[in-house]
Amino acid sequence: MDALIGLMGFAAVTTITPGPNNAMLMASGATVGLRGSWRHMAGIMLGFAAMVLVLGAGLAPAVQAHSGLRRVMQAAGLAYVLWLAWKIAQARPSQAKAAGRPVGLWQAAAFQWVNPKAWAMVLAALATYGAALGGPLPVALAFAAVGLPCHLLWVVAGARIARMIDAPDRLRLFNMAMAGIMVLSMLPVLIA
Repeated sequence: MDALIGLMGFAAVTTITPGPNNAMLMASGATVGLRGSWRHMAGIMLGFAAMVLVLGAGLAPAVQAHSGLRRVMQAAGLAYVLWLAWKIAQARPSQAKAAGRPVGLWQAAAFQWVNPKAWAMVLAALATYGAALGGPLPVALAFAAVGLPCHLLWVVAGARIARMIDAPDRLRLFNMAMAGIMVLSMLPVLIA
């Protein structure tokens, strides 16, 4: 029971803190609102759960044992996050409104596999709580239970902010802030 409580706390803290997923969810909330962001949220949860299950089934020790592989994966993930941040920061207000298509379920699920913060979260959770809870399934379920309300908060915050950024210069500033959050969120992952 102590391990489950610890895992729920770990999941809450790591899921609610800023990172690429949350920056994109806030931007999604600002662009397409809560209704348009459901597939994005579901994709994050599906992709993250798949990562937990696959890594928990045996891939995690291989990744942790090979520091070169881990570094390559971190570098690829960082490069992708930097590219996303650049695209968000450079988007002109007219482009942001025109590109208001929500992120799809499969796009969000696939993004987890290149998200360095997701990798760090999964590997740490499995190493710390996986064995104590009997494997990766309880870890995946705990993150799903905690993830939904955390993701909802970011989407709702974005939808609320959308009311204040209706002017092009405000939207541009918002896009730049979201890009900055995405980049800054990678620092703890890279330092670890």
